[in-house]
Amino acid sequence: MNTVATSPADSGTASGPSPLEHISALEGKYLLHTYNRYPLVLARGKGVFLFDADGKRYLDFVSGLGVNALGHGHPRIVKTIRDQAAKLLHVSNLYYHEYQGPLAEKLCTLSGLNRAFFSNSGTEAIEGSIKLARLAGHRAGGEAKCRLVALEGSYHGRTFGALSLTGQDKHRKGFEPMLEGVTFVKQNDLESLRAAVNDNTCAIVLEPIFGEGGIYECTPEFLRECRSLADRHKAALIFDEIQCGLGRTGTLFAFQSFGVTPDIVAIAKPIAAGLPLGAFLAKEELASAISPGQHGTTFGGGPLACRVALEFLSILEDEKVLDNVNRVGGYLHQQLETVVEKHAAAIGVRGRGFIQGIQLEIPARPIVDAGLAEGILFNSTQDTVVRFLPPYLLQEKHVDKGIRVLKKLLGKKLKAAA
Repeated sequence: MNTVATSPADSGTASGPSPLEHISALEGKYLLHTYNRYPLVLARGKGVFLFDADGKRYLDFVSGLGVNALGHGHPRIVKTIRDQAAKLLHVSNLYYHEYQGPLAEKLCTLSGLNRAFFSNSGTEAIEGSIKLARLAGHRAGGEAKCRLVALEGSYHGRTFGALSLTGQDKHRKGFEPMLEGVTFVKQNDLESLRAAVNDNTCAIVLEPIFGEGGIYECTPEFLRECRSLADRHKAALIFDEIQCGLGRTGTLFAFQSFGVTPDIVAIAKPIAAGLPLGAFLAKEELASAISPGQHGTTFGGGPLACRVALEFLSILEDEKVLDNVNRVGGYLHQQLETVVEKHAAAIGVRGRGFIQGIQLEIPARPIVDAGLAEGILFNSTQDTVVRFLPPYLLQEKHVDKGIRVLKKLLGKKLKAAA
């Protein structure tokens, strides 16, 4: 049985096991073991804070891996969910409902793209994107025009198509063979990119900012060259903005921060404020390649998720949320740089807005673990990066608290190492 380590406060009593012990044991017996969870049972949230089963409060710098962009329990989101849940949850895509069309119109208007397809997740959005790109490629250049170019170090999801584009061996190992026809190039390596793209390329697929890959940005020059090569070879330029999009960089779409417009953009995480919803948006010349019956979904684009997504976009506008992302995101970057200046274990800061990472010379997971005792939820990726994906409502005072704890923990680790 898989169990999770507990602290003394989590220990059971004579009356029985603690909530953590009970839930951990139950999951260990019945769930597929795919996650090494932290020893924490979360029970509720409010704003930028989460509370465990014992009522302890945690400042949230993870936001459900970028999903809870409006924090927890936003009153407008709660009201919308309650109202719609009482009316209509699901109808399938055999019929119309009143929210999918308006949401598609809103996203297309805001992005400058022409058509939307709604899925349940970001991974599904990537799958649909590459299916569309291959259809359009075959139409433009025959069956040979099917090759995909992706980036080393990237992450696009765990289904076979998305995994085939993921440039990290640790995620692919054991699942081979992957989808054929994928060439990987180094991020920001122009010569490697030019050598990989040709007339048989149907799509270039990339994250403008690597999320799981360690918060590395594509340079504007590299993205412009991707755009140029895609145009020259009649290939689709696909941006995976599942983690970095929908406001996290300080603009609604990350590509608006870089000044390069893709042909297809995949989005997901925060769009329905915690409900499962993903989408890809495409230019008309690509979208016209698909016909009814060639792609679909049972749950994607349902009335509840679409109505909540419309409310999410309205809140961003009404409450000027992106102004906060830019202001507080800039403050977060400055404060992380002070950590680098004063702590030898911290060697660099990357990212922008509310997708940032601090590079360490020591493993990041023990810092994350120790943060729990301090009432802070940090996140680690790529072993040595502490990643920050906070709710968009975060304020400077919250940054100050998180930085104080981070400095304290780094100081302790250095003393322990000495």
